[in-house]
Amino acid sequence: MDAKELKEKLFQKKENGWLKINSEQMKEIFDYCDGYIKFLNESKTEREAVEMAKQIAISNGFSDIVEHTNLKPGDKIYSINRDKSMYLAIIGKEDIENGINIIGSHVDSPRLDLKPNPMYEDEGGAYLKTHYYGGIKKYQWTAIPLAIHGIIVKKNGEKISIKIGEEDTDPIFTITDLLPHLAVEQMDRKLKEGIKGEELNLLIGSIPYKDEEISQRIKLNTLNILNQKYGITESDFLSSELEIVPAFKARTMGFDWSMVAGYGQDDRVCVYTSLTALMNVENPQATSVCILSDKEEIGSVGNTGMESQMFETFITEILDRLEKNKCNLLNKIFAKSKMLSADVGAGFDPTYANVFEKNNSAFLGKGITINKYTGSRGKSGASDANAEYVAKIRNMLEENDICYHISELGRIDVGGGGTIAYILANKGIDVIDCGVPVLSMHAPYEVTNKYDIYSAYKTYKAFWEN
Repeated sequence: MDAKELKEKLFQKKENGWLKINSEQMKEIFDYCDGYIKFLNESKTEREAVEMAKQIAISNGFSDIVEHTNLKPGDKIYSINRDKSMYLAIIGKEDIENGINIIGSHVDSPRLDLKPNPMYEDEGGAYLKTHYYGGIKKYQWTAIPLAIHGIIVKKNGEKISIKIGEEDTDPIFTITDLLPHLAVEQMDRKLKEGIKGEELNLLIGSIPYKDEEISQRIKLNTLNILNQKYGITESDFLSSELEIVPAFKARTMGFDWSMVAGYGQDDRVCVYTSLTALMNVENPQATSVCILSDKEEIGSVGNTGMESQMFETFITEILDRLEKNKCNLLNKIFAKSKMLSADVGAGFDPTYANVFEKNNSAFLGKGITINKYTGSRGKSGASDANAEYVAKIRNMLEENDICYHISELGRIDVGGGGTIAYILANKGIDVIDCGVPVLSMHAPYEVTNKYDIYSAYKTYKAFWEN
């Protein structure tokens, strides 16, 4: 065997996926990503993402588990937890005691939340105080168009939905920044302190109420507008969940139309691909479960995060309706289950190549990326998948002719991060991270590759069907 043949046989191939497809397959990818872009534009908060997921599920024959007194193979069910996380399942033909196949992603994304007492007036403007959520570069959130999404719940329980800044006829909002002429002191700060947390103040109004006898007239005028439109007072902000998100629309990107630019792709790209994959699974062998979790960006805490017991409750409800429930069965099922933690990877960016280790990086256009472990430094906080499970996933991908590569988050000791993988691994489930590479992760405008997006869809569908 000559050297060329030997290299072909022995070297790992990391191919650009676009070179493997024909024009018909390219159209299929582009058409699929049109739906994804629409989903992104309608799902800028976790509540909106769950609501969109619910609509998609119902249109594909899923129903709320509370509507079922018993379940049988082929039944399609979902459960929604406080409008911010969701679990879906298709009951498999095999005995559930043999384990379940799980794919889990998260619906929350880095953003700005309003403080409980947010509104104030200062020298010609009305403002809202914010508190950032998740890991952001604070300077990226200034001098861009911003929208307000969320709910206000009055003390009588009335819920008011808010979405301002998305339509062309809506006003938008912004966080101002210093002009360079006066920013000498600011420019001397370290980059991470260029904009401080308490400087992320949203400018929302400037017209004073026409009565010179009172103070804070701009704040009063702004509250009056809100009262007339929504029937709220300042105290109603105390029981609200209002999120500040970029007003940018998700769009196709590149002369070749090959990429998607948009807010919230970490991790709604995996939400959409796993959700739509489940919609196209029929009569699986093992019970197939899709998790859309909340709070991953702040540690998966709280009663809508993956650390809560709500997922176990959902599986227990399934066991009850299958008349299978018995002592310790849930733990035994988890020990026989397998999972893909569907979360994004850090795409290699040649502009910042020094923070990556090229041989173990995720590249746009080369398909799904797998992280055997995440964490930081010496794998701290990681779920390190065992070699046997990695081999099973490799085999599944190659049998289905799906492009993939295995990567790390970046160079050792440069940084780190985590997903929900370790939480499910703690239950005894075999789990590995498997998602889409992203450029500008956690920025107000992230970039993904359409080939990778479609590869994720194919991966998740194959996982449930194998």
